[in-house]
Amino acid sequence: MRLRNIPGADDAIEQSVYCVKEPETHKGYWQEAFETTQPLHIEIGMGKGRFIMDLAAANPDINYLGIERYSSVLLRALQKMEQNPLPNLRFICMDAADVADVFAPGEVDRIYLNFSDPWPKDRHAKRRLTSRQFFARYNEILAPDGRLEFKTDNQDLFTFSLEEIPAAGWRLDSFTRDLHHDPVLNEGNIMTEYEEKFSSLGNPICKLIASR
Repeated sequence: MRLRNIPGADDAIEQSVYCVKEPETHKGYWQEAFETTQPLHIEIGMGKGRFIMDLAAANPDINYLGIERYSSVLLRALQKMEQNPLPNLRFICMDAADVADVFAPGEVDRIYLNFSDPWPKDRHAKRRLTSRQFFARYNEILAPDGRLEFKTDNQDLFTFSLEEIPAAGWRLDSFTRDLHHDPVLNEGNIMTEYEEKFSSLGNPICKLIASR
């Protein structure tokens, strides 16, 4: 269950040097937010930040942006960053629906989606981060040779996602419904908090990679 309404979370985000305020003003200029110009990868719905922080620590030659809508969740990531600062990682508190307003065409080299809200009711399908509506947004910001990676333990959401990729005009490069037993896709896998929790309960983890 997501954390909400932690007193002082909004103020902490506003004052943090690790969180980018007014991200729309950085559109086309995101490299200026980092010490070094290098490929830009983003995670949409980063939660408490474990996945993207581990990625940033393992890949200092890549710049990372973590996007999280809920300030009380993002606060946990900020607290971790204060203990272990990473020069190639910054955070944004914003709604994922606005990504095309924040990034210029081709500015993002890779997109990560991990354990996104499944929005199980059919009438909410367009809110799913792997819906064709969201793929249209990703299409605007992703580099021509960029790719999207998605992980979930929700089998219904995964099936939906597999169907949405061709409908959105994208290509499904690879996928598995049991990541941790797939020797190819699991190589170098970095787990999220949810991934560790759900896999410990015996839930198989699904992963797909898509591109244009």
